[in-house]
Amino acid sequence: MTTTSPSDVRPDPPHSPSPDDRSLTEFGYSQELHRSLGRYASFAAGFSFISVLTTVFQFFAFGYAFGGPVFFWAWPAVLVGQLLVAACFAELAARYPLSGAIYQWSSRLSNATFGWFAGWIMVIGQIVVVAAAALALQMVLPAIWSGFQLVGTDPAPTSADGAANAAVLGVILLVLTTLVNVVDNRVMSLINRVGVTAEIIGAVLIIVLLLTHSERTPSITFHTTGAAQNGLFGALLVGSFTAAYVMIGFDSAGEMSEETRNPRRTAPRTILTALAAAGALGGLIVLAGLLAAPSLTDGHLSVDGLSYVLTSSLGDGVGKALLADVVVAIAVATLAIQTAACRMLFSMARDGQLPFAGRLARVNPRTGMPTAPALVVGILAAALLLLNFASPEAFLAIGTTCIVMLYLAYAMVTGPLLFRRVRGEFSSSGTDEEGARLFSLGRWGIPVNALALLYGLLMTVNLAWPRAEVYDPAGGHWYFQWFTVLFLAATLAVGVTWRALRGRTPAP
Repeated sequence: MTTTSPSDVRPDPPHSPSPDDRSLTEFGYSQELHRSLGRYASFAAGFSFISVLTTVFQFFAFGYAFGGPVFFWAWPAVLVGQLLVAACFAELAARYPLSGAIYQWSSRLSNATFGWFAGWIMVIGQIVVVAAAALALQMVLPAIWSGFQLVGTDPAPTSADGAANAAVLGVILLVLTTLVNVVDNRVMSLINRVGVTAEIIGAVLIIVLLLTHSERTPSITFHTTGAAQNGLFGALLVGSFTAAYVMIGFDSAGEMSEETRNPRRTAPRTILTALAAAGALGGLIVLAGLLAAPSLTDGHLSVDGLSYVLTSSLGDGVGKALLADVVVAIAVATLAIQTAACRMLFSMARDGQLPFAGRLARVNPRTGMPTAPALVVGILAAALLLLNFASPEAFLAIGTTCIVMLYLAYAMVTGPLLFRRVRGEFSSSGTDEEGARLFSLGRWGIPVNALALLYGLLMTVNLAWPRAEVYDPAGGHWYFQWFTVLFLAATLAVGVTWRALRGRTPAP
């Protein structure tokens, strides 16, 4: 197989391409994935990756433990920062409607090597996110029925029993999502749409019901009661991990561009609406949870999180019914994240940029799904879950590592984009499939882009900072304290090694 880069031109397919297909042929690719997703399915791809019910329920306890009620204010700050990034991505989705969005965008804005590392960091980060999302079942299933605690008796994810059980439940979920990612993209899209609809309905119900059971006023959000961090600033910095973990993956609408109808018009809008909708719902859930919690000082919020609030405030019946909806959201989120990682692997392999590229780039013509990437992502994510058997601290290490990887990959897009803007090399012209002007930030491009890059870099440092009290509270596990930095270094080292070996091997 002859290796190519994103700029290489391939022959046009023998049939006359549709307007959507021409979105690919002008970049040198032929239509292999099935283009069957409409606007709502595109929105669902981004919303389900973010999945407010999955991520808020998974990290609420952590945010409260370290930030107290004031950690709520990290939410709007992170939402504004991510909206700046999303606005830049919306412009790029309109101009480069391709699978493997981060890899493709970075490569075309900078160079093939820099873009490859952006894609490499992103896909490894996505695999880690898949594992982290699957672990979220432990926060919900044992609260619904004790029989879901298959290992030991303590369901708390910070306990040895809870961590091990989380890994078991996560592996079972990954088997199911991998099967769906192999079957057919219409089946995957249907499950995604139904799941997102159920999640939105469930999120609205949770907000309304918790607000009607409020125990206190919103002024409590200005307090650091029970915070493990000293001082307001420290509480907000660590408390921001929750919001940072929730509001990633909105670029998935761009990842699915090659399967979306009218992608130049659809993807930019769904990137922004998915993030805005998820950000608004998630913030309201956090606020409602703080207001409705029976107690802010009995320790339950720092361990059991929102599951405790639902069952104690709304009663077992209603609370567990809503938790069942959260289970659906977790399953759909894991599916969507795995799908996005599969598209990234496929896109890079299609350009001959990964080991075993020929097999990874193969699309089943009947299902329209790249089978090998689904298996690879599922197996690697399941392997990461085994870390939970080593120590409960692995739960947090996996969660924060995936955020850092994605934030860094995002910065490797917004950075080159800002460089192009400053030099006047980024065009705002062009039309979409319906003849309307492409989405553009216009004169706001440089300030929005600069703030997006600055925010992304600062948050990356904040998330990766090796705080012993956060990553190794029990002590004795230095490798968990430095896990994010070590994992990122290992990812870069493997990438450099493979590219060096590949450069010495003549193309077949």
